[in-house]
Amino acid sequence: MSVSSTTTPANEADRRHKLWDLIKDTRFAMFTTRHANGHLHSRPMTTQNRSVDEDDTLWFFMSRSGDPVADIQNDAVVNVSYANTDSDSYVSVSGRASLNEDRQRREKLWNKAAEAWFPKGIDDPDVALVQVKITHAHYWDVKASKLTQLYEMAKAVVTGEQPKKLGESGEVRMNAG
Repeated sequence: MSVSSTTTPANEADRRHKLWDLIKDTRFAMFTTRHANGHLHSRPMTTQNRSVDEDDTLWFFMSRSGDPVADIQNDAVVNVSYANTDSDSYVSVSGRASLNEDRQRREKLWNKAAEAWFPKGIDDPDVALVQVKITHAHYWDVKASKLTQLYEMAKAVVTGEQPKKLGESGEVRMNAG
């Protein structure tokens, strides 16, 4: 589905705010890495931060012994995608992932959900804090009702023109990394 840009925020700061507004309400993301064999692998992960980070970073807790961490060490370029079907919003984030050993950051982000996956706690040597510095993101936020969406799609079939006025779409460029 393509969403026509009808009210895309005009400036970069507004687009960044919009991006974070869409991410914060989506509980799970699909975190995609490139495995050493070249295949792309996606896994559900929970984004730990719920607000814009000062350095445009997404944070995740992962197992050091798991494939995602090994994949990141082999190829740092990742994709994190969000789909919130309740609000009809979608986000695709490209970035560079790395392990972060900052104890204060780990403490700030640690929560009961992380503890469910790592019952030995924050000091479990298997706990890896993964930082994804966003380089580029694209979002789609559908504003039209389901009925309007169906109407616009049916009209597109008849006219041969793509549906319009379904919502907004925007791109955000961040770190050059």
